[in-house]
Amino acid sequence: MAQTEKKKDDKVTVIKVPEAVGVFDTFEALQSAFYDLRSVGFHHSDISLLGSKDALEEKLGKAYWQAPDLEDDPRAPRAHFVTEEAMGELEGAIAGGFFFVGSYIAMAALLTPASTLAASVAAIAIGGGPSAVIGTLLARRVNQRHKEYYNDQIRHGGILMWVRTRDKEHEDLAVKILKGHSGRDVHLHPWSE
Repeated sequence: MAQTEKKKDDKVTVIKVPEAVGVFDTFEALQSAFYDLRSVGFHHSDISLLGSKDALEEKLGKAYWQAPDLEDDPRAPRAHFVTEEAMGELEGAIAGGFFFVGSYIAMAALLTPASTLAASVAAIAIGGGPSAVIGTLLARRVNQRHKEYYNDQIRHGGILMWVRTRDKEHEDLAVKILKGHSGRDVHLHPWSE
C-alpha cells in the first residue's frame, strides 16, 4: 500500500490515499474550513498543516521557502491544527494550575489545627497570587508562539492545509470546502503522508 519516493537522498514514504491541499491567507478562513471539514465527517487526523519553522529547518534546511513550493512536497513536515478554543483551554489550565499549586503550598504551610478560616483564605490568596501571575505570563507566551506560527506561514505565502480523502465523494467535498473558505490553489494529489 505504501510507496517510497526518493528526493535529495531523503527516503520519504507516502501512502496511496488522495489528499486535497489548499493555501489560506488568514487564520480565520483556515479555522472555518477546519470546522466545516470536521462537521461533515473528516477526522481530525485526516487534516494537517505545515509544520513549525523549526521543523521546516530541521527537515529541509534553512533555505527560503514559500507555501506554493511545499504544497506537493512529501518532505514538508506536518502538524495538527489547534483551535482557538483549545488554546484558550490550555491557557486557562496553565494559569489555573499555577494558582492552585501556589495556593496549596501556602495553605499547607499555614494550616494547623489552631489556624482560622481567615488565615487559610489569606494563605490561599497570598500563595496563589504570585503563582497565578507566573502562570498567566507562561500562558500568554504559549498563545504568542501559536500566533507567531500562523503569522510566519502567512508571511511565506499562506497557511497550508492538507486533507486526506478516502473516496471520490470526500475528494469533491474537501475541495469544495477549501475553496468555499477562500483557499487558494486548491487541488488534489494522489498520495498523502
